[in-house]
Amino acid sequence: MRRSNRSVLLTSIYRDGPLSRFELGHQTSLSAASVSNLVGELLDEGVVEEAGSVESDGGRPRVLLRVAPAFGYVVGAEVGETRVRVELFDLAMNQLATKVYPIETPKPDPALVVKYVLAGLSEVLAQAGIAEDRVLGLGVAVAGVVEGPADAVVHAQTLGWDAVPLGALLAAKTDIPIQVDNGANTLGQAEMWFGAGRGATDAVVALVGSGVGAALVTGGTSYRGTRSSAGEWGHTTIMYGGRRCRCGSDGCLEAYVGAEGVLDRHRLAGGSEVSFGADEEAAFIALLDSVDSSEAAAKVVEDTIGYLGAGFANLVNLFNPERIVLGGWSGLLLGERYLPELRAATARHALRQPYAQVSIELCELGRDAVAMGAATLPILRLLRDGGTTSRAPRNLTARVR
Repeated sequence: MRRSNRSVLLTSIYRDGPLSRFELGHQTSLSAASVSNLVGELLDEGVVEEAGSVESDGGRPRVLLRVAPAFGYVVGAEVGETRVRVELFDLAMNQLATKVYPIETPKPDPALVVKYVLAGLSEVLAQAGIAEDRVLGLGVAVAGVVEGPADAVVHAQTLGWDAVPLGALLAAKTDIPIQVDNGANTLGQAEMWFGAGRGATDAVVALVGSGVGAALVTGGTSYRGTRSSAGEWGHTTIMYGGRRCRCGSDGCLEAYVGAEGVLDRHRLAGGSEVSFGADEEAAFIALLDSVDSSEAAAKVVEDTIGYLGAGFANLVNLFNPERIVLGGWSGLLLGERYLPELRAATARHALRQPYAQVSIELCELGRDAVAMGAATLPILRLLRDGGTTSRAPRNLTARVR
């Protein structure tokens, strides 16, 4: 019970802080005595620190509390279609260091991914001068279905991975706790905590990059399905007998709105004015920039918005969310230019009543929020454990209550 109450308090402080003890009592329904005792413990352990004060009605100023940013550090890694990105954060999610490794093959060997993630881990710690024993955990975001948590087995048909025990492969070479999750889920967690999803209890966070996925949130809780494969929105069928998808099926949404599929459709339409080199992002930007001068580019982009709107309408009709957040690097590039058209396309395909109840917004955390979301995985564990961790910083000076 005590651990559960610590978790409730710490989660409130982290998600909604800085908060006073008075506000914590109201938010958590814990008694004033329980709040005082548990906050005292968290202060003494260095998990929580004072963060100024606010005036109260007729009494002494109320001391505000927040999770101490330097209590520990977290690392997030994104295993993308074209790169591995590793980032180091403190507990306030201030980015302290970044390392990026390009991937030259669309189906990288798992050993190469493990090599890059661990090399990136060492590099960002060296850049920031952070000792390994100060790191609370490493979160890794990947494409595909992730079964866990023991070995974090990854099934990623688009990468050519079949039951790859990525978590175990990483854990064998570092003492830092490892957690692996689907990239759409980590993006969703980041946006729900810090970005455009804040305040929503029923939402979908869509990741549109080279691949396509979605994080489903219902009643404020992530929905993952029976075996954690919920959210494979990119592999729902948008056209019967349609284009071949990288997963091997035909007509998947990803084959029409994923960056690789969009660029391929443009190539087949005769759009030779765009360079299709190894830099997929540069090619996608060039395609968007050529819309005013190329009928082929204009038609491909128009159709892409239509397909994406139909995909959003399916989410609206199936899940009745209050909010859809569009993220991912190519999703943001499209949304920044064509958000009104995307909303109109969604309205054309969705039922009127549920569409009237949903808002469609852009991701607020930028194109690289997947790695940030991965870094929240060890923070979530810290909150659930009430601030207790075997990797807590040592020799912390006790805080004054």
